Amino acid sequence: MTADDSPSDRVMSERAPEPVGAYPHARRVGNLLFLSGVGPRERGTKKIPGVTLNNAGDIVEYDIEAQCHSVFKNVRSVVEEAGSSWENIVDVTVFLTNMKADFTTFNRLYAEYFATSQPSRTTLEINALPTPIAIELKVIATMPV
Repeated sequence: MTADDSPSDRVMSERAPEPVGAYPHARRVGNLLFLSGVGPRERGTKKIPGVTLNNAGDIVEYDIEAQCHSVFKNVRSVVEEAGSSWENIVDVTVFLTNMKADFTTFNRLYAEYFATSQPSRTTLEINALPTPIAIELKVIATMPV
């Protein structure tokens, strides 16, 4: 383990949902904070706001607005617990599973949440995410000096 790979550089939030794999919520490198992909799940449960699953675990219906609010809340939790702030977010990569159906709603909510800070952003449509969610964010923020 090098000085740049110490456990103190890893961030595990007590408010955001637990990661679904062997990775931290974020890593601090210099004055940057790199968040792992963050979805809308709720901490301590597999519940996903706005998602109805059938017995096989497949999505029956979902509410992208509810998922957006939840994912923004989870990102804020990680960023703040790491010692940064929402306003310090400088880059956002958005993964949507249904661009055609969800982009307009997502874009409207994104504009509300980032009305003043306006980080750079890339939005991609992907086939699936590791859990039955419709959105995930990958974020980079600066750390206060």
